[in-house]
Amino acid sequence: MPYDPAEVGGLPAGLDIEVYDGVAPPPSKHDGVVFYVLPYTFDQTPLRVLAEMPDVRFVQTLTAGYEHVLPYLPPGARLANGRGIHEASTAELAVALTLASLRGIPSFVRGQDAGEWRAGFYPALADKTVLILGYGAIGEAVDRRLAGFEVDVVRVARRARTTADGAAVRAISELPALLPTVDVVIVTTPLTEATRGLVDAAFLARMRDGALLVNVARGPVVDTKALLTEVTAGRITAALDVTDPEPLPADHPLRFAPGVLVSPHVGGSSSAFLPRAQRLIRTQVTAWAEGREPANVVAG
Repeated sequence: MPYDPAEVGGLPAGLDIEVYDGVAPPPSKHDGVVFYVLPYTFDQTPLRVLAEMPDVRFVQTLTAGYEHVLPYLPPGARLANGRGIHEASTAELAVALTLASLRGIPSFVRGQDAGEWRAGFYPALADKTVLILGYGAIGEAVDRRLAGFEVDVVRVARRARTTADGAAVRAISELPALLPTVDVVIVTTPLTEATRGLVDAAFLARMRDGALLVNVARGPVVDTKALLTEVTAGRITAALDVTDPEPLPADHPLRFAPGVLVSPHVGGSSSAFLPRAQRLIRTQVTAWAEGREPANVVAG
């Protein structure tokens, strides 16, 4: 696991635990490991280490998305994702990006640097209709944080359903009819073969003039070329925590496109991460050691 067991706390006695944080050189031998908690890093070394573990039976990632792990998952191993870790901070950032983009915060910062007073009227979030695309754990967390902003929320997932409190979740097949009716689209869907390129030219063309696209999911969910066409024309705006490619090159046109706000994939990277990650590790390792099924299994 990537943390000292004493920091995680509450782990069952008698476990043979080795600490590998993904920064220090990996252990020279990988046999004998049956439960592997992947370090929270986008470096490929911990994944290559995983592929060399002949005895591993359970892999716990600390990311919500897990598409990057699947090619390295050894046969017979199960994979659990980091559900419960990132909802709070990613939802916070989704709302922050929405507010910052609508209220003109990037322009105010540039005006401050330039000694300019950029007063005027700017769009409010209040009275807008917000569509949350990908109504899973993170989408639900965004919904909860929008509750005080006087907005109408449209919830979209793979299949239609009703939430525990009676709210309607619409099926993704309804998107063509829904997109022209909303002011803000917040993308929180995982990256799968079904969602790769989901936000394409046709999707963007259905968004109403002046609408805002917010992506806190994965970059490849959005067709970058199609998005550039729309924002360059000034028809819609965008706030992106994730991009394709990523990291975004210094000379990439998305950096300079009008109405585009970019943050460097920091949705889950906040002070909320560590206590939630350690709590999940403690729960999952304990379940495994006691012969119970760990939560969040997504593959295997």
